[in-house]
Amino acid sequence: MSDARHSPEREELPETEGSVAESDTATDAPTLVGTDLTIGYDTEPIVECDHVVLPAGEVTALVGPNGSGKSTLLKALSGQLAPWTGQVELDGENVYGMGKKALARRLALLSQEHDSPSTTTVEALVQYGRYPHRGFLEGLSADDLAAVDRAIELAGVEQFRHSELGELSGGQKQLAWIAMTLAQDPDLLLLDEPTTFLDLQHQLGVLETVRTLNRERGVTVGIVLHDIAQAARYADNIIALQDGTPYDWGPPADVVTEELLAAVFGVDATVREGPEIVPHRPL
Repeated sequence: MSDARHSPEREELPETEGSVAESDTATDAPTLVGTDLTIGYDTEPIVECDHVVLPAGEVTALVGPNGSGKSTLLKALSGQLAPWTGQVELDGENVYGMGKKALARRLALLSQEHDSPSTTTVEALVQYGRYPHRGFLEGLSADDLAAVDRAIELAGVEQFRHSELGELSGGQKQLAWIAMTLAQDPDLLLLDEPTTFLDLQHQLGVLETVRTLNRERGVTVGIVLHDIAQAARYADNIIALQDGTPYDWGPPADVVTEELLAAVFGVDATVREGPEIVPHRPL
């Protein structure tokens, strides 16, 4: 990451005002760290990153243009795509050395790639999120059922909990998958573009839900977002990727600059206090 304008690996983690990291609720929140990462699918690397951190009890947004490596990096951090080089550690433990069920009890991933039979009901899908907490052939416990109800309420899918997935719109299906992920009751939640297919009202609802989990329960969050304005509003930290390498990293007020918008996103914009982004034209 030697060509990054602002290299995070030599710095202390940022302290954001109002962050859960400053409260008692974050005492058990995990930190996720990737070191010396090279990540790819075939013969060409997609992401090369010396050091990346998702600080305990904070929301970190991964932003960047299409093809910048956001989803690839998130997959590697979640234990779904083993890096060619380097390691990923959850509170010092190698993610790729953990059993799948043990990892799933601590870390939940909502990827862009998910599928289920169209006849599955929303409630049944959300119940599947409890599998890391159940023994072989064990039924749902009272705790499991309470977690399912809580996840359905948080995701706002109560009105169609008994509907089959095949009956739902794309946005409604997305909310159902979000509910399943929340039912997993993780310490660390990774979300890959969770607002895809959602209208603005539901986009904001999802981001408010993420914020509630973070603030009230101390869940560490990593989230890929296309909308840098939403990232600036809801995240404690932003990692801006350019061509598979972090260009800048830190609190939104430091990272979201007119220079970054021009260099990474190819947009001429004004950045006001907040930060608030006023786009003018593509470059």
